[in-house]
Amino acid sequence: MAKIFISTTSFAKFDSTTLEYCRKGNEVKLNPFARKLTSEELIGLAKDSEGIIAGTELYDRNVLEGLPKLKVISRCGVGLDNIDIEAASELGIKIYNTADAPTLAVAELTIGLILDLLRKISLMDRQLRKGTWQKYMGNLLEGKNIGIIGFGRIGKKVAEILFSFKTNIAYYDICPKDSSAVYVFKTMQDLLSWADIVTLHCSASAEAGEIIGKGELSHMKRGAYLINVARGSLIDEEALYMCLKDGHLAGAALDVFKKEPYRGKLTELDNVILTPHIGSYAKEARIEMERQAVENVLKGLEDIK
Repeated sequence: MAKIFISTTSFAKFDSTTLEYCRKGNEVKLNPFARKLTSEELIGLAKDSEGIIAGTELYDRNVLEGLPKLKVISRCGVGLDNIDIEAASELGIKIYNTADAPTLAVAELTIGLILDLLRKISLMDRQLRKGTWQKYMGNLLEGKNIGIIGFGRIGKKVAEILFSFKTNIAYYDICPKDSSAVYVFKTMQDLLSWADIVTLHCSASAEAGEIIGKGELSHMKRGAYLINVARGSLIDEEALYMCLKDGHLAGAALDVFKKEPYRGKLTELDNVILTPHIGSYAKEARIEMERQAVENVLKGLEDIK
């Protein structure tokens, strides 16, 4: 019998099948707080666990060393930037993620945010609720230049969906793929100056840090839009605020932030859409993520026997 701790803020809310499967022959403990755990709480709750199904809580060296029995971390999600991979390797802890499961959910959210920005849907909804009947002229998505930064699973899925809108698509990636007549590779600077809409779908790392700062924002077209559903650390939020406030950018949509929950100055602006890190929050995607996370933790524990 293995001891498994599930640290995500909610698990099996929409389908209990995977949780029941995980419990067969194993001792499973759930996060009792239904929120992101502090390091101290994580160590206290998981100190005897051999496997963890992880959320976005921090797994730095101190936390990992505080979990002496831990053998497997199965991330219920894609990003691993909350895990010290080097320390985990040194401690003999296997790391898994659910790379494929959230792809469509994040891609569809991206499309929704683009359409919302172009047609100013959220802005007019907010104003109408306050008693203001004000019509704003929007723009069509068709014919727009779309720049995708990060051309992995999600970036490619976004491109695939956008292609049906008759858009012009280019991408930048640190590992360039083969260009084609459909998806053209551009350098970062060329892409920023060309695109009407820039959307981020790349991972973050301590080495990379911010990739969209004051300089990059200045290279973007006046009146362009920026979307980030990837990692909050990719954007200089202060520089973005100034570009939105002075009108250099027409709008932005952010689902991720450097510090979450977000309470910063972007909340003051009408030309920005802010969502609370919901990229994978589609029922079907969540169920699939949980299924893969359970399979991964059980496989990892079985392999070390």
